Amino acid sequence: SEEEVEALQTTAMLLAELLAVSRPESGDDGLAATLPRRFGGAALASGIVLGPAVMPSSGRVPTRVLADDPDVELKRLNTAWENMQRGIEQLISDHMPRSSGKKAADANASREILDAYRLVAGDAGWIKRVAEVIRSGLCAEAAVSRVAGELRDRMRRISDPYLRERLADLEDMAGRLLASLDGGGAHEAAPGAILLARRLGPAELLDWHARGIAGVVIEEGSPSGHAAILARALGLVAIGGARGVVDSAMPGDEVVIDADDGHVFLRPAQELKIGYLHAITARSVRQAGFASLRDKPAITRDGTRVQLMLNVGLAMELGQIATTGADGIGLFRTEIAMLAKGAVVDTPEQAAVYAKVIDMAGSRPVLFRTLDLGGDKLLPGAPQPEEENPAMGWRSLRIGLDRPALLRRQLRALLLAASGRPLSIMFPMVATVAEFRAAKALLMAEVARVRPMPAELRVGTMLEIPALMWQLPALLREVDFVSVGTNDLLQFLFAADRGTPMLAGRYDMLSPPVLDLLDELQGKCSAANVPLSVCGESASRPLEAMVIVGLGIHSLSMPATSLLPLKAMFADLDLPALRAYLAALRRNSGGVASLREPIAAWAKEHGLKF
Repeated sequence: SEEEVEALQTTAMLLAELLAVSRPESGDDGLAATLPRRFGGAALASGIVLGPAVMPSSGRVPTRVLADDPDVELKRLNTAWENMQRGIEQLISDHMPRSSGKKAADANASREILDAYRLVAGDAGWIKRVAEVIRSGLCAEAAVSRVAGELRDRMRRISDPYLRERLADLEDMAGRLLASLDGGGAHEAAPGAILLARRLGPAELLDWHARGIAGVVIEEGSPSGHAAILARALGLVAIGGARGVVDSAMPGDEVVIDADDGHVFLRPAQELKIGYLHAITARSVRQAGFASLRDKPAITRDGTRVQLMLNVGLAMELGQIATTGADGIGLFRTEIAMLAKGAVVDTPEQAAVYAKVIDMAGSRPVLFRTLDLGGDKLLPGAPQPEEENPAMGWRSLRIGLDRPALLRRQLRALLLAASGRPLSIMFPMVATVAEFRAAKALLMAEVARVRPMPAELRVGTMLEIPALMWQLPALLREVDFVSVGTNDLLQFLFAADRGTPMLAGRYDMLSPPVLDLLDELQGKCSAANVPLSVCGESASRPLEAMVIVGLGIHSLSMPATSLLPLKAMFADLDLPALRAYLAALRRNSGGVASLREPIAAWAKEHGLKF
C-alpha cells in the first residue's frame, strides 16, 4: 500500500544515513584511478580545451532524516525556497549587463531559458508535496530528496529525449534548494577548469561559467538540451554522451575535450597532452588571423564570391553577425526559442522575437524557417504520437498543415515583425509540391490581413526529402529559393537514421550519389534562375563546403564558429582547378562508396589547411 511504501522509503533513508558513515574502505588498489582513459561522445559546442576536472557535489545523503518538529522544518523549507528564488533572480540579473550588442543578447536569451527553469523551481505543486512529506515526519532535506527522487523516477521512464532533458533542470533545482537549506556555498572552480557532470541544468551551468570553467562534459547531454544551447552561446567547449567519465574521474584530474572529433581524454598521456597543447596554440594563432577576415568578403583565389551565412535560433546568437561579418542569416530556427521556453508562445511575443532578428540583421537577408517540431523536438505537455519512425513521422510542416491555426499564428507573427521590410520564409520537410502550395496559401491568407505588407516577400522550401528531386520542374515554378538541409537529406537518401551510433559515418556526404544529386539540383535551379543554398551541417565542414562550392552552389549557411575558418580556406582555393578535378574524379568513380580520400589528398597537395 501507499503507507507501506512510505514506511519502506523512510527506513531506507535511515539505513543509508548509517551506511554513509560506516562504509568500509574500497578494496581497489587505486591503479585504475591513475590510468589514462578515453571516452567517446557527441559535440555540443565545438573546440578543443585542456584543464583540471571539477564536478558538482551530488547524491549527498542528508545528515539527518527524521524531523524533531515538523513546523520548524516547514519554516526552514519556506525560508530556503525564498532564498533560492532570490538566488535565481540574482543569477539572471548578473547575466543581464546593461550594455548593447552581443552581451545584452546573450543575457536576454539566458533569461528565456531560465524562465522555464524558474517555473519548475517555483511550482506550488512540487513544494506542496515536499511539505506533505515533512508533515509525515521527515526533515526538510530528506523531504526534498524524497520528492526529487520520485520525480526523477517518473521522468526516467519518459522515452522522448527532449523531455528527459528536463531531468537536468529538476536535479539542478533540487540541488540548489538543498544547498539553501544547509547554507551551502557557491561552486568552486579554478579558471580554465573542465566541468564533468551526469546532467546539468541551465542555472547551474551559468553558476559554473561565472567561476571561469572553459569546457563541460555532460554524460546525458544532447544538442537540444538547455545546457547545450547555453554552452554554445557562452562560448564553452562542450561534449555530451561520454558515459562513465564522472565515475572514472577525480577532482583535479587533467581532462582534454576534443569536441571536433568527439573525444574526452581523462588523465591523458604526456605525448597526447603535448600534442593537444600544440593544437590549442595553433588554433589560437589561426583564430587571431581569422579575426582580420571579419570585414572582408569570402572570395576564392580566382575571384569567385561565396555567400557565407549563419544558422541561429536564439536571441543570444544574433551578435555573431557582427563578430563574424556574416552575409546574413541563412537559417533562423524558429522552434529553438520555444523549445528553450517550453511552450508555443503567442503571436505578439513571436513577432517581438522575429523583429529583433530583422533589426540585428539590418540590411542583411534573413531566412526564417517555420516551426520544425516533432520527431525528437517536442514541447513539454505536447501530445506524443506513438510512431515507429519519428524522423519520418508527424513532424515539421506536416504538423503545420494539419494544425493550420498553429502555422497561421506564426506566419502572422513573421509578417507583423517585418512591418513593411523584406521578409523571407521557408517551409521545412516538404515532400510534394502540393504541400508547398498549401502552406503558401496559408501564408497568403495572412498577407491579406496584415498591414503594412512586406516590401518584398520571398517564399522558399527546404529540400530534405529526395522525392522533391522528381518534382523540380513544378517546384521551381512555385518557389523563390531552395535551401538544402543535408542532415535530413542524407538520412532519407540512404535510409539511415542519423541518430543511430552504429550507422555514424557509414554513408558519406562526399559519395557519388550525393554529389550527383547536388549537381543536378544546382543545374536545374540555375536554369530556372532560382537561388540555391546549403544550410545543413555539411556546409560547416571545410572539405564538404569546398566540394559544394565546386559544384556551383555559392551560398552556404553554418554555425558561427565555422564561418571565418571557411572564409580563410576559400581565399586559398583555386576553384577552376577544383572543378576540373571533381569532374574527372566523378567520371572515374567506379561505384566507390566515397570520394573523400582522393578529395582530401587533392586539397592537401594544393596547400589548403583545414
